Parts: sequence; structure tokens; C-alpha cells
Amino acid sequence: MDSPLWVYALGLAGMGIYGTRIIIQWYKSEKSHRVESPAVYWVLASIGAVVLYIYGWLRKDFSIIFGESVSYYIYMWNISILGLYKKVPKWVIWIQALFPVVIVGLMMRDFPGFVSSFLRNEDVPPELLLFGVMAQFIYEIRSVYQLMYCYKRKESILPLGHWILAVVGSSMIIIYGLIRHDWVLVIGQFSILFSIRNLMICVAQEKRERIQKEQDRQA
Repeated sequence: MDSPLWVYALGLAGMGIYGTRIIIQWYKSEKSHRVESPAVYWVLASIGAVVLYIYGWLRKDFSIIFGESVSYYIYMWNISILGLYKKVPKWVIWIQALFPVVIVGLMMRDFPGFVSSFLRNEDVPPELLLFGVMAQFIYEIRSVYQLMYCYKRKESILPLGHWILAVVGSSMIIIYGLIRHDWVLVIGQFSILFSIRNLMICVAQEKRERIQKEQDRQA
């Protein structure tokens, strides 16, 4: 499905916001030689998700909206655990929390139209849509893994499993974008390079920690 140029520009803006967050996160991780989880990473993730919700809705692409829905509130949880919501008015938090509900409401207000446009889109055959949904699910489930890993610890961490799922999911999204001729999705996944680097830093970090524990036991 062809879309106006401004729609693609909006999608690129959303991907740009996502890309900026991981560049900042990677830079901080390289400096400290350990995987960092800076506050700006989660703030930009939340803003990028809002933009991509709108892009997915305009493109009639259920896989994008589905993917953002998996991780949207986890971004909010990380922002909350970092204490950032103490610095903003409550009405801002409410608007942020209700935004996905509004998008879903716009999609579902005409259910037959939703099924026709989003689930029976002639430009996205059912098998391609399923692959796209699976790609987004694997990519975004990294946030669910991150939440489960961090919830009991009450801190925001980006563990090894997060980056493994990011690399696998990004690879699948690139394939989906190429088949769909959606260059916004393809270009947006340049972040896979930083995910791979974060994975390498995380492995090296865990190796150093194991060696340190072994040395402490022997001391």
C-alpha cells in the first residue's frame, strides 16, 4: 500500500527517536565497559512508541501496532522505577497511559473496517502478516523479559537475554520490511548493530563477574 510521503517521514522520525536512544545507551555502555540502562533510553523509547503507533495506524499495519503494544507499558514501568514520573505533572502520565487505548479505540470503532483494512489488507497477505506479527512479538518480548528480570530487583537493567531477543527480532523485522517494501522498517533496524555490540559487552561483563567471583572464593 502506497502512503503519502509525510507518512513515511513520520515513520522515519519514530525510528530516528528509537535509534537515538540506543546510540546514547551504547555510548554510555562503551565508556563504562558494562551495559547501561540510562533514563533517556526509556524516555525516548516511550516517545518513539507514540510516533510508531500513529505510523502503524496510518499504514494499516497491525504488526507494528501489536509490537508497540507489547512493550509500551514496560517503558512506562522503567521510567517509573527510575523515579522520573515524580518530575512531571500527573496529567502527562495519564495522557501517556491512555494513548494506546485511544489508538485501539480508533481502530475498533468500525470493526468490519478494521478487519478489512488491518487483517485482510491486500498488500499484506495473511502469511506475511503472521510473520510480521511474530517478528514484532520476538523483538518486543525482549521488554517483557527485561521486566521479569528486573521486577524483583526493583531496578532498571538491560540483561543478556534482552539483546539476544533484540537481534533475532530485528533480523525478522528487516526481512518483513524488505518483503513489504517498507523501507522505514528496514532502515529503522540499523539499531541491530548496536544490539549486537551490547550483546558482546554483556557477555564480556558476565565473564568478568564470573572471574571476579571465582577470585573472591579463592581469596
